[in-house]
Amino acid sequence: MDFQELQDKISHARNLETSLPSLSFQDVKELLKARSEDSKNYISYIDGEGKETKKSYVEFYQHVLGCARFLQHHGLSRGDRIATIAHNHWHTVVQYFAAWMLGLVVVPVNLEEDDERIAYILENGQIELAFVRTEYRDRFRGILEQYDQLKHIEWIVCEGEVSNFTKTGGTLQLEEESLSESDALIVYTSGTTGKPKGVVLTQRNLLEDARAIARWHNIDKQTRMMCVLPIHHVNGTVVTLLTPFWAGGSVVLNRQFKVSQFFPLIREHQVHIVSMVPTLLQYLNNFYKEQDAPKTVPLRHVICGAGPLTVEVAQIFEERFDIPIVHGYGLSETTCYSCFVPVGITGERRDFWHSHYGYPSIGIPVAANEMAIHDSEGNALGEEERGEIVVRGVNVMRGYYNNKEANEHAFKNGWFRSGDEGFYVNDEKGRPYFFITGRLKELIIRGGVNLSPLEIDEVINKAPGVKAGIAVGFENDWYGEEVGAYIQLEEGMEGKDAILDYCRAHLPFPKSPKVVVIGDQIPVTSTGKYQRRKVTDRFLKWKSVQFREHE
Repeated sequence: MDFQELQDKISHARNLETSLPSLSFQDVKELLKARSEDSKNYISYIDGEGKETKKSYVEFYQHVLGCARFLQHHGLSRGDRIATIAHNHWHTVVQYFAAWMLGLVVVPVNLEEDDERIAYILENGQIELAFVRTEYRDRFRGILEQYDQLKHIEWIVCEGEVSNFTKTGGTLQLEEESLSESDALIVYTSGTTGKPKGVVLTQRNLLEDARAIARWHNIDKQTRMMCVLPIHHVNGTVVTLLTPFWAGGSVVLNRQFKVSQFFPLIREHQVHIVSMVPTLLQYLNNFYKEQDAPKTVPLRHVICGAGPLTVEVAQIFEERFDIPIVHGYGLSETTCYSCFVPVGITGERRDFWHSHYGYPSIGIPVAANEMAIHDSEGNALGEEERGEIVVRGVNVMRGYYNNKEANEHAFKNGWFRSGDEGFYVNDEKGRPYFFITGRLKELIIRGGVNLSPLEIDEVINKAPGVKAGIAVGFENDWYGEEVGAYIQLEEGMEGKDAILDYCRAHLPFPKSPKVVVIGDQIPVTSTGKYQRRKVTDRFLKWKSVQFREHE
């Protein structure tokens, strides 16, 4: 496939004609201008100690202008890349919007990655400047000192007030033309090669998906949302930061999720909608297992996606808290959500779609895209026929950054290929409800985060006493999937604890195996590829176990 043919396929997958009218805001700077004189509260930030900081749209806009002046003063212009080395903080939200106002590209860094992968992201993403929160200053300095190719990166430590990353005086030169097709985010996601891939999202991608989400969930100026997910991920960024901004609503941004404070904050701030992953639902289910569930909370519903939701977790949550789960599905490559179960259906119908087919339905496509099930040759399949979930629409990424091979695979048949296996069933109105049955790719999705098994294999096979070993994603009630190791031991060797200790010393806790299972041989295909799914049943006894880092 030559370059032009590849670009045509990507363009076809992105430029779907939808039922949506022309976009209300052509780019982020136009959206910011529309909200610039609104005195209502946009964001309430709750830090790790429970202290609240509020910013109205007017105040937030002024901070964005100051940060944009700062970035421009440092010589950055349209297309340049900045990185954010941060936890959830309202300062980081200002930095995102300021970058987009200028047509810059934000590369959020997930600090759960190891230093080598962070260095790869910084180099591959061609970062010019990084905003670094104080807590990560020493680690970031160490990464720059270790890798010569990163020494050019300018970095700003963000602590205290906004004055160290904003500029009050001087002019600000904004592009007169639309920035709709300007790159806005490069989100690095794990791939089957073990190297993270840079998902390139444009301003149009972000705004179209935000609009589709807002309309699906009836989010308007009176709606208050809450963000408990990390904003280095598209879910936190698009669903609970950009979507309420697009609608003129408000958001409560948490430094981190605290199970004991979840419902008190919901009640205190009168939150209507919160976006979660199945792991957090399980935390709440367990926390309130031995005590009374809160009553009369203002939540209309919770949005849930980004990882495998089990029928059991969904049913327990809805029965215990009497709060509907609106299940959905999407990927970084489709900006965020591509489909949802309808909001207004009855509890009986919702339970039907949660459980009747053995998997909770991920719902119906949103207006920004269409979905289908294809076979390996790109042919559309019918109802209940299993194949690959594919997507095309205005929320589909521009492509993987500087990765022609990955793009050729992902857009092989003119649609974006998700790598997920599924099927659909039409309802009485002829609307397709989609379901996921597994992954064609061998990613392990733990708590909504994609983990590459090949990267984990590398460590497992260096552990003491291991003849051969593979990483296996097994079903877990707490994280959707957990990481296990299936091992062939060297003759005369034993000791699972030594293998676990070695892996935990060389991998971040989320990636390290929690369980070791010893087998006689590792199943492989005729071409020598591991068949991980053939040994997942060996891990069934740990399905309900919650593994903690400091046990």
